[in-house]
Amino acid sequence: MKKVKLALLGAILAVTSLTLAFKEDLFQVSKNLDVFASLYKEININYVEETNPADLMKHGIDAMLGSLDPYTEYVPESEIEDYKMKYISTQYGGIGAGTLTIDGKLFVDEVSDGHPSQKNDIRPGDQIVKINGIAIEGKERSQISQLLRGPKGTPVDLILLRDGNTISKTIVREEIKQPNVSYSGMLNDQIGYIRLDKFLENSGQEVKEALEQINKQKPKGLVLDLRNNGGGILQEAVKIVNLFVDRNVLVVTQKGRNPEKSITYKTTVNAIAPTLPLVVLINGASASASEIVAGAIQDLERGVVVGQRSYGKGLVQQTFNLPYNSLVKVTVAKYYTPSGRCIQALDYAHKKQDGTAEKFADSTLKAYTTKAGRTVYDGNGVFPDVEVAPTKYSPITISLLTKNLFFDYANSFKKANKTLASAKDFQITDADYSQFIASLNNKVYSYTSRSERLLNELNKEAEKENKAATVKADLEALKAKMTLAKKNDLTTHKAEIKRALETQIISRYFHEKGRIEQSFQYDKELAKAKLLFNDQGQMLAILKGEGTYKTIGSPTLKISETDH
Repeated sequence: MKKVKLALLGAILAVTSLTLAFKEDLFQVSKNLDVFASLYKEININYVEETNPADLMKHGIDAMLGSLDPYTEYVPESEIEDYKMKYISTQYGGIGAGTLTIDGKLFVDEVSDGHPSQKNDIRPGDQIVKINGIAIEGKERSQISQLLRGPKGTPVDLILLRDGNTISKTIVREEIKQPNVSYSGMLNDQIGYIRLDKFLENSGQEVKEALEQINKQKPKGLVLDLRNNGGGILQEAVKIVNLFVDRNVLVVTQKGRNPEKSITYKTTVNAIAPTLPLVVLINGASASASEIVAGAIQDLERGVVVGQRSYGKGLVQQTFNLPYNSLVKVTVAKYYTPSGRCIQALDYAHKKQDGTAEKFADSTLKAYTTKAGRTVYDGNGVFPDVEVAPTKYSPITISLLTKNLFFDYANSFKKANKTLASAKDFQITDADYSQFIASLNNKVYSYTSRSERLLNELNKEAEKENKAATVKADLEALKAKMTLAKKNDLTTHKAEIKRALETQIISRYFHEKGRIEQSFQYDKELAKAKLLFNDQGQMLAILKGEGTYKTIGSPTLKISETDH
C-alpha cells in the first residue's frame, strides 16, 4: 500500500511540475508577444524612412526561425502553391517542359513524354521569348514558373525561336503528375528495380503497384533505389517498409518535447514481399524518409544497404495553419529507427557563434544493435552495410556541366540522328566525341584543377614563411607542367565527360526513362547489388554480421566496426 501511495504521489508531483512548466511557458510567450507587437508598431509608425510592414514582419520571422534549424520555416500565402509542390503534392497544371537559362536567355531543356509540350512539338533547344505576351528576358525562375503553370484546361501562348525562325504556339495546360516512382521494371538476371525519387502523396501506393508488377515475374531479388531522395512524408516511409515487413513490427518512433508529438509507428498489414531478397541503395543525398526506410530495413535485417553514408536528417516536421492563408512548418520531433538510434548528423541545438551547426563528434556516437545483434551507430546518417566509393566528377566535367556546354551539342546530335535504336546500350563513338571537342572551340569553360588549387595554397604558405623566393623557380616549373597537363584534360577525363554527354543526348530521344536505363551500364552501386543477389550466402552473412563482401574490382574486404 505504501508503494502505491508513493507512486501516486510521484505521479501527482510530475503532473504538477508539467503544469507549472506549461504555465511558465505560456507566460513567457504572452510577455514576449506583447513586447514584439509594441516594437513592431513603434518602428512602423516612427521610423525616419518609409517602411514596408509585410517585409519587416517577414524579415523578423525569418531571423527568428533562422536561429533554430533550416527545416522550420514560415510560408506566406504567396508561396503556398510552391510549398505544396515541394513537400506534399506531385500534381500541378502546366505544359510538361523543363527549362534552363543560358546567357540570360530561356531555353527548353527537356520535354516530358506524353505531356502538352511534346504533343505540341516543343523541342529541347527552343528558345522561349514570350509567355502570354510577356517578354521573359530578365525574369526570375519563380516568375517564369508562375507564367507557365496555371489551372488545368487554360491556354498558354508561347513565342519561340528555333533555328532562327519565330514560332507561335498555343498550348492547353494539363494536369502534370510527377510520379514518386520515376522508374520500375526488371533488369537483367531477373532482378527487379524500383527508383523512388520522393516520399510525397501516394508514394507508398506507387511502390506497392510497382512491386506487384515485378512480383508477377518472379524476381530473385529487388533493388529499391533511394539515392538522391530527399525524403517527404513519414507515414509514406512506414507504408513502404510494410511492403517488405509483416504486420505489428516497429518501424520508427518520433519523440518531441510536446508529449503529443511522441508517436510510435508500426506496420499494420501483412507484407506482399516478406521474403524477397532486398538491396536498398543510398548516397549522401538520401535523407529523412529515405533514411527511415533504409534504417528500418537495416535494423530489422530485412535487406542489405549499399552505397554511401546517407545525409543524416533525423528530424520530423509538421505544418500549422496561420492567419491569412499562411502556415509555418515546425520541427516537432526527432525520429528513431527500430534499434533506437537517431541518425541526425548536425547539432542545431549548439550552433557556433557564426550560426553554423557542426556534426556530432565521433566520440559522442553511441552503439546500438540490430535485430540479429549487429552493431550500428547513431548520428551522421545511415552507414551502408556495403560501401561503394561515390562517383566524382573532375573540375573540367563540372565546368562543362555548369556552363551548359553539353546542351548545344546534344541538340545538334538529335538533328543529325533522327532516331536511336535503344537507350539501354547507347554510347557515343570516338568520332562523336571528337565532334563534341570541336564544338567547344571558342567556348569558355575555364576552371581551376585540384592540383592548381593545391599549388596556389603551397605558394601562399611559402610566402607566409618567407620562402617564396627560394622555391619560386620550382613552383613556376610545376605551374608550367600543370598548364600543359590541363590542356589534355578533355582526353584524360574522356570517360566521365562522355557519360555526362550521353545523358544529355539520350534524354532528347527517350526522356527521363531513357536516361535512367542508359545509366545502368555505368552504375557501380547497381553492379554491386547484382553481385550480392548472385551470392545469397554472402548476402546472408552480411546480414548476420559475420561475412565479407567484395568491392567491385578489388580483393575481398572484411567489414569491421572501424569501417563505420
